[in-house]
Amino acid sequence: MSPLKIATLVLLAIGGLNWGLVGLFGFDLVAAIFGAGSVLSRLVYVVVALSALHQLAGLRQIGRAHSA
Repeated sequence: MSPLKIATLVLLAIGGLNWGLVGLFGFDLVAAIFGAGSVLSRLVYVVVALSALHQLAGLRQIGRAHSA
């Protein structure tokens, strides 16, 4: 597995855990660490979203390989 895939998976896990905290306890860990609405918080959210897009693109490639 490439280092980029590993990094994006780690970021997705962090994002998923953060959303779990938000859903269960109303606690946003990213906002608590970097400040609600701060540039750093927004950057973390964008990087997690880009990681999700990267992983989804990889899933599409796997789907194509299996259907061929």
